[in-house]
Amino acid sequence: MDIVTMARKAPSKARKVPLPPFLSNPFVLALAAVAAVFAVAMGVATLTGGRSGGERAQQAAVQQAPVQQAPPQPAAVPPSPPSLPAMKAEAPAPAQHAAVGPEHAVPEKPAQPETRPPATTVAMLPPPVPPAQPPVQAPSGNAALWRRNALPAEVPQGRPIIAIVIDDMGLDRKRSSRMAGLHGPLTLSWLPYARELSAQSKAARANGHELMLHMPMEPSVKADPGPNALLVSLDKGEIVKRFRAALDSFDGYVGVNNHMGSRFTADRAALAPVLTELHRRGLLWLDSRTTPNSAGIGLAQELKMPWVGRDVFLDNVETVAAVKAQLTKTEQVAKRQGYAVAIGHPHDATIEALASWLPDVQKRGFVLVPVSAVVRTHHAGG
Repeated sequence: MDIVTMARKAPSKARKVPLPPFLSNPFVLALAAVAAVFAVAMGVATLTGGRSGGERAQQAAVQQAPVQQAPPQPAAVPPSPPSLPAMKAEAPAPAQHAAVGPEHAVPEKPAQPETRPPATTVAMLPPPVPPAQPPVQAPSGNAALWRRNALPAEVPQGRPIIAIVIDDMGLDRKRSSRMAGLHGPLTLSWLPYARELSAQSKAARANGHELMLHMPMEPSVKADPGPNALLVSLDKGEIVKRFRAALDSFDGYVGVNNHMGSRFTADRAALAPVLTELHRRGLLWLDSRTTPNSAGIGLAQELKMPWVGRDVFLDNVETVAAVKAQLTKTEQVAKRQGYAVAIGHPHDATIEALASWLPDVQKRGFVLVPVSAVVRTHHAGG
């Protein structure tokens, strides 16, 4: 019984699963082989055949994405050997790939990194360099501060004019008040560290005198120019800071002249920011000419700002006779060049000499004017 059973089961192990009838048909297998060969031949012809515009675009797409999944073949059909050599023959095609621009790439393919502009192109451009200093823009015409603060004065044509400037005003209150009480017009230049400066200067202006600021600057000799003087050893920022503080000490003045300053005014680099700030505010520059090496007038001309220079010192010798002699010299300069600017101080000798000279100066053919009138008629730069 066991032998019979084993004999029956043995053939069942050797039995094979029968194939579907259409796959066992030789005719169907032959048709499938022919179709596969035809498909491979058509692919080779497409890759190596004509070069129309559409075909080249299609070939470019194939070269950009060379790995393509072949359509699934029936399991029974063996892969066709000729397809691999055909792909190897076309894959390099370096010349054909170089002829195709990036705009012909497959849309879904990410852009190549080398075609992007560098991210730092704009950052590498040098930034615009700001000017070291803003252009000097001062008011012009009657809008300029020096013109607004100027004492009105008529200048008859053809007559020489004389401006008398008195420095060091404000410290010696008694003598400053005596000088301001003289018949003018005089031009009174006030030290910025004087006490009650605003009240003193306003009283002088009410008495018919023009006002200036007398700015302390470093001398070339051993002398004290006063607190917060402008020194060549200071940096530009500190120079401008001190100068602005002095300019803000009072108002109503037409401009600035230097107190001492034989060393500072000779230093062009140190003086330049001072005149630039002065011009920016619309004020004039009177160079006291405490040194023949002063750069003040040259800088003022370059800036095209209003300026004038001192012609005569009245009281280097503090006697009435010496001051009167210098007043006579002032008249001679005025006759020669049409104007003269003389500088004195509130000394007793100077006050007495001026008190006797002022009433008769008109009779001798001269016109006494504030310093702004000299600038307006001879050196008006702004």
